[in-house]
Amino acid sequence: MYTLELYARVRRGSSCGGAEPAGKWREFGLARKTVRKMLAYPAPLGYQRQKPVQRPKLGPWQAAIDAILEEDKSRPRKQRHTVKRIFERLREEQRLHGRHTRS
Repeated sequence: MYTLELYARVRRGSSCGGAEPAGKWREFGLARKTVRKMLAYPAPLGYQRQKPVQRPKLGPWQAAIDAILEEDKSRPRKQRHTVKRIFERLREEQRLHGRHTRS
């Protein structure tokens, strides 16, 4: 994703004249198509997912994870669960099968 600052610089640079507008791609180190899109639209185009993110491995335990995180909101910051502790708790309470890959 490109920053608004870069987007504005490309658009400003093309309005100042000089080389052809799409020739600015060399100056900014961007692809020609990208520069053309930046010049075609006054603001960056947003991205929207077509489908929600699928989580086949976490799906069955999503409710339990959400409950743990909701419970943690009322606790002091230092007493909240880490990812590792959530994993261990799920393994103990929910009989989650799997292994922790990081050490």
